[in-house]
Amino acid sequence: MSVRVLLADDQALLRATFRILIDSCDDMTVVGEASDGREAVDLARARHPDIVLMDIRMPGVDGLAATTAICADPELSATRVLILTTFETEDYVAQALRAGASGFLGKDVTADTLLDGLRTVASGDALLSPGATRTLITRFLTSPAPGGHLAPPERLAELTVREREVMALAAEGKSNTEIAGDLTVSPLTVRTHIHRAMTKLGARDRAQLVVIAYQTGLVQAGPPAL
Repeated sequence: MSVRVLLADDQALLRATFRILIDSCDDMTVVGEASDGREAVDLARARHPDIVLMDIRMPGVDGLAATTAICADPELSATRVLILTTFETEDYVAQALRAGASGFLGKDVTADTLLDGLRTVASGDALLSPGATRTLITRFLTSPAPGGHLAPPERLAELTVREREVMALAAEGKSNTEIAGDLTVSPLTVRTHIHRAMTKLGARDRAQLVVIAYQTGLVQAGPPAL
């Protein structure tokens, strides 16, 4: 089945470009376009896309508020949000990840990177492997959101020792294959541990699992990369 994508961006030309690119793929199709966050939420509820490709800066309701609304809606639990941004909006991206977004891409990405990113998120993984993303997470997700608090370490009590170990390596930005090599197990075994940890912690996807790893102190933030 085709991955159903909703585009949310206030630039009509950019939406048109993305539509042409995505619709040219046999395994993906665009099911709607939104010019602001409010329209994105309404269309998501009406069409239940697999992924919302969401810009952050839009007039009226911005992408951050729209991401929060979509990820908090129980009827959209199967819908993933992939953020489009630039590094100048790191703090907003961090808030979007806290809200449940599955990762982010810069608007200067190549066509192949964008399509691969959509496929990655559609498969249930998170777009968290690039070094710039790890830097973002360690800088922002180790402190509570305004008015919020860090997740208590006790939240990890239900995890097995191996599930914590796998979760920690995932939070460091390692792929399933890399984790499998470190632990001398198969990638399928790693994926099983990841999904069990997600289920026990109520995480939507790998992105939220990484957020929890940092906020509970399972993984400590290092200095920002240069």
